[in-house]
Amino acid sequence: MTPPSAGAVSPRTKLSAGDHKPGWSTGPAAVAVAALGPDGPLARAFAGYEARPGQLEMASAVAEALADDQILLVEAGTGTGKTLAYLVPAVQSGRKVVVSTATRALEEQILKSDLPLVAHALGLQPSVAVMKGLGNYLCRRRYRDLAATADPNSPRLSRSLRIIDQWLERTTSGDVAELVDLPEDDPILAQITASSDTRIGHQCPHHEECFVTRMRRAAERARLVVVNHHLFFADLALRGPHPGRVIPDYDAVIFDEAHQLEDIATTFFGVRVSRPRIAVLARDAAQGLARARALEPGLVPRSSSALAEDVEPASATFFAALAVAVGQGEGRVAVERDLWCGDLRSRWLDLDRVLEGLGALATLVATALRDRDPAMSGTARSVADVLEVVARRAELLRDQLAAIVDTGRGLVAWFEPDPSRPALSAAPVDLAALFRTQVFERIPSVVLTSATLTTGHRAVVVGSDGIALTADAPPSGGSRGDFGYLRGRLGLADPGLSVMEAVVESPFDFAGSVLLYLPRDLPAPGDAGFAAAAIRRIADLVAATGGGAFVLTTSLRSLRQLGAGLRAALPECRVLVQGDAPKSALIGEFRGTEDAVLVATMGFWEGVDVPGRALRLVVLEKVPFAVPTDPVVRARALALERDGKNPFVDLFVPAAAITLKQGFGRLVRTRRDRGIVALLDGRVTSRGYGRRLLDALPPARRTTELSTVREFAASMLV
Repeated sequence: MTPPSAGAVSPRTKLSAGDHKPGWSTGPAAVAVAALGPDGPLARAFAGYEARPGQLEMASAVAEALADDQILLVEAGTGTGKTLAYLVPAVQSGRKVVVSTATRALEEQILKSDLPLVAHALGLQPSVAVMKGLGNYLCRRRYRDLAATADPNSPRLSRSLRIIDQWLERTTSGDVAELVDLPEDDPILAQITASSDTRIGHQCPHHEECFVTRMRRAAERARLVVVNHHLFFADLALRGPHPGRVIPDYDAVIFDEAHQLEDIATTFFGVRVSRPRIAVLARDAAQGLARARALEPGLVPRSSSALAEDVEPASATFFAALAVAVGQGEGRVAVERDLWCGDLRSRWLDLDRVLEGLGALATLVATALRDRDPAMSGTARSVADVLEVVARRAELLRDQLAAIVDTGRGLVAWFEPDPSRPALSAAPVDLAALFRTQVFERIPSVVLTSATLTTGHRAVVVGSDGIALTADAPPSGGSRGDFGYLRGRLGLADPGLSVMEAVVESPFDFAGSVLLYLPRDLPAPGDAGFAAAAIRRIADLVAATGGGAFVLTTSLRSLRQLGAGLRAALPECRVLVQGDAPKSALIGEFRGTEDAVLVATMGFWEGVDVPGRALRLVVLEKVPFAVPTDPVVRARALALERDGKNPFVDLFVPAAAITLKQGFGRLVRTRRDRGIVALLDGRVTSRGYGRRLLDALPPARRTTELSTVREFAASMLV
């Protein structure tokens, strides 16, 4: 692929939903606008279709970017219809386009709703493929190997195998998500799904009927390939010093939910070693050696099998020593380079020696099998292939552990002390250079879109009723929709890159439909009395609205405090708390109840869609600042300090502004939605940075008075 030509940064385009004037001249932009316009094929195909000016503006910009090999940043407010605004020009472009999303819900919406709608209206049959990560697909070889060595006296394993056997007779995709009769946490799934560690490739006897092979071939043929961000960056990481690939080559990529790119990419440009991963290696090695012994009884001395059995104890001892060395902690705990001494270093070397021995044994047995049977019967070849993969996996684990232990400048290492799934990771602190070289200079056309990409400024006007109203025009000298934070984090700040920018305002009437409540009489979030005061105030707000509330917290500690407190304060209200049931079940019950209160943490600040009366109050506990002690956040802050920048101003505030916009965005999902957003953190009105946070939000009316909230709620419920 050729990179886009360098040049001066294109002027930013600010597009408002009311700005549209017809008259795009010719070319791809005109074609896309015509398709989505009031007299276009979509309008003719669907009764009640409503052409949206902001959608037309965005479609025009996307079509230009795809046609001219441009980079486009486009923030599209809620209700813009951004999915159709990029799918229509993508389908019309004739180019190989990858659409990458952050959530399964959006992926399903694209595949099951939006793309069929576009295809029907335009009279096209675009070739489309969906690609998921390897772990979503059953590996026929691993499944057959497990079935051949399974303990017949295990009722649970036998039942799981029967369910999978029956499913295999009817599945065409091999996607284990179809296994609805199998519990999601069934341990058999880790033993039968594909992975980059376990794939053999063309030598596998099941290669032609492999579900991953079929998925990849379908993607090769398709013009539009839908993936998630995790798979996209997993593929990008493979296209490194030793090129490989999962996704076929493409001409353009459209990142939806692009505000999540940096955090997701961090995982895939680093390394991660977990105890479950090592346990799976040990199990696969033991099974391979047992099958080799059955083929050639004298080939594998029984004493040699102890090497496979030694891996798990060595792994357990290593992770236990690591937990002691880093001390107590929740979430990610920093692992400094000088920690690798004494007992911890000894435990790492012990694990390294066991992995080295296992790899050497697997290679030795595989070579012996091939030497003894040059013709290689099917079973012997399969066993040799498995053992060669085991050897490669053992060597890779050794290399990755060594890389983490030897973490140098520009990398950060951390430990996740989950008792059942402890993991050790390392990743680059700054991904800007990687994004630039691996994405923006490599892929001809890149579109990044989301409802929350900017940290812009708005003027504030106080009406005669004392309610503040954010005006649509930017303050003097300011800018509406500042992409500076995103540009800096993703390597787009260099003026040598040509970048188009667009801000498409939401068509929703936030000023008429939403009240933003900013109380000034609560204790500061850090005070001991904040939680109790917050519980009382939330109870007041729920009483005013009659329920229908999301209470979004910023930590598990707050989740537990507010959840317990609200259940006590609201005995007649159905209070749901994240963790009591799966996320989908909680959302389903919340929608069905319509008067419930749901208390949840960061996983619910975005990607949750509850239109209509069921959600009419969103309470944001406090400003969602990143945790400063998180190893990755801390390393990024220190890197900014070394560059002479202020981490709070250049990292914490803009990141919080984007997350705050996501939380606010849970409330209004359709033109008919009305409600109240309450931000209980008084710092937004008492600290200088509060203006920047509030100015990034949609233009809702603002008040500091609870009486005004009650009046608004009463009018809303009429």
